[in-house]
Amino acid sequence: MNITKATEQTRALRQFQLDEAKTQIERNKLGQFATPTDLASDILKYAFELFPTNLKIRFLDPAFGTGSFYSALLQVFPSSQIAEAVGYEIDPHYGLEAISLWRDTPLRLNITDFTQATLPNSDYKKANLLICNPPYVRHHHLSRVEKQRLQSKTLQIIGIKLSKLASLYCHFLSISDAWMADNCLAGWLIPSGFMDVNYGQQVKEYLLNQVTLLRVHRFHPNDVQFEDALVSSAVVWFKKALPPANHHVEFSYGGSLTEPDFRQHISVEVLCDKTKWIKIGNVSNKTSDNFQQFQLKDLFTIKRGLATGANNFFVLTKQQVTAYQIPTEFFKPILPSPRYLLVDEIEANNVGNPILSQQLFLLDCHLPLSEVKAKYPMLWEYLQMGVENGISDRYLCRHRSPWYSQENRPPSPFLCTYMGRQDTKRGRPFRFILNNSQATATNVYLMLYPKPVLTQALSQNPEKIKQVWQALNEISDEMLMGEGRVYGGGLYKLEPKELGNAIASIPLLF
Repeated sequence: MNITKATEQTRALRQFQLDEAKTQIERNKLGQFATPTDLASDILKYAFELFPTNLKIRFLDPAFGTGSFYSALLQVFPSSQIAEAVGYEIDPHYGLEAISLWRDTPLRLNITDFTQATLPNSDYKKANLLICNPPYVRHHHLSRVEKQRLQSKTLQIIGIKLSKLASLYCHFLSISDAWMADNCLAGWLIPSGFMDVNYGQQVKEYLLNQVTLLRVHRFHPNDVQFEDALVSSAVVWFKKALPPANHHVEFSYGGSLTEPDFRQHISVEVLCDKTKWIKIGNVSNKTSDNFQQFQLKDLFTIKRGLATGANNFFVLTKQQVTAYQIPTEFFKPILPSPRYLLVDEIEANNVGNPILSQQLFLLDCHLPLSEVKAKYPMLWEYLQMGVENGISDRYLCRHRSPWYSQENRPPSPFLCTYMGRQDTKRGRPFRFILNNSQATATNVYLMLYPKPVLTQALSQNPEKIKQVWQALNEISDEMLMGEGRVYGGGLYKLEPKELGNAIASIPLLF
C-alpha cells in the first residue's frame, strides 16, 4: 500500500467522523483523544533520527485508535525497514475501521484491552519501536477492582506499585515494559502532570532507574495539542536499557518537538533529587534559585467557605439591606459566586467592601431573639419571615444557636474556587483569587489563611503578596486535578486537604 498525504487525510477524516458519532462523556470514559496528524508526524520524524538505520522495525502501538502513528510510520520510514507492526485497540468502534483502513499493510491489529493482553513469551516477539498516545483516563473512572488489577500487573512487571491515584496512562507505560525488547526505543505522548503530581513519583522512579530516559519535551500549557482535551502534554523518550554512568537527560520546552524554544540537559543524579520536573526546561524558570517549593498545607490553613444553609435568605444585595431597613451592623461583605466574579484580584473601598458590580452582604447576628425583638424590630420582622418560610427548620440552621448566626470565617487574602470545569472560556478548572477586601466567602470557595511564618514574612514585605498569588496561579492544572476528584461531565472538585497537598514554587520571603 502506497501511503501518501491523501491516505492520511482519509484516515483523519474517518477519525473525526468516528469521534463525532460518540458523546464527549463516552470518549472521556475511555480517554479517547486522537493524536493530530502534524504531531504524529513530528514524533515519528524524531524517532527516525534516533532509530538505527540498519535495524528492521518491530513496531508496537498499545492504544492504536485509527492509526495516526502508524500512518506517520509508513510515511517516514522506508517500507523495506518495517518488518512487523502490531497494535491494540480496546474499542471496536475505532478498531474495525482501522483494520479496514490498513488491510493492505503489514499491520496486525488486536481489538482488545492492551492491559489484559497475553504478554509476549520470547524476545523476538517483542517490539523495538514503541510509539503511543495512551488513554487519558483519570483514576476516578477506574473501579476499585480495576485499580487493584492494574496495580498488581504493574508490580509484577516493573516491581513498582503505582499509586491508587495514578491515571490509566501510567499503567499503560509501565505494563508496556514487558512488551519491549532490549534497547527498544519508546516515545510516549502523555499529560505532563506526571512531572508534577504525587502519583507521578513512581513513574519517574521507573524512568530514572529501569530505562535510559533520553528526552522529555513539554509543550507550553497554552499550546494545547488536542482540540477536544484541555490538557498540557509532554513527549517522553526512553530506551529499554539501564542508564549509563553520568547519564544526562534532555529537557525541552515550548515550540515543537523538532524546534523547541528551550533545551537543557540534566543529570539523572540531579533528577533523582527533584520532586517536581514541571519547571525544568522552562525558559521562564532561569531564576529558580530564588524560589522554594512548599506544600500549601505548610504555608496555609485551608478551610471551606461558610455554609449559610439558605443563601437566598442570608445573603442580601445592598438594595435589599436598604429595603428591609436592617441595621448595617449585622452585615459583613461577602463575595459572589465565582461565575459572577469576573476579576481575579479584588480591590476594596475605604471601609473594606469589595469594589464589584455586584455587592453582597451576609446577615450574621448572635444576639438572642428576645433581644433582637426588643432592640431591632426590623431585623426581628425579617427573621420572622425566615421562620414562616421554613428557613429556621433547615438542617444547618436548626443546628446553630441562634439559627440566624453564621460560622466564623474571617476574610482571607487568598481564595481558590472549590469546583470547576476545563471546558470554560478560561480553560482552567480552578482559580486563585487575591482578596484585598474584608469580604468573606461561601463554601464555593476554599479560603487560604497564611500560617504565622508566612504572615510574618508578608508583614515585613507586603509587596510580596502578589508574588505569592502569582505562584499559586502557576500551580499546574494537572497537579490540582490530580489531587482532587472528578465527577460526571468533567466537574472537578478540591477539598481543603487535597489543595493542601499541592506544591507551589514560592519566592524566597524568609
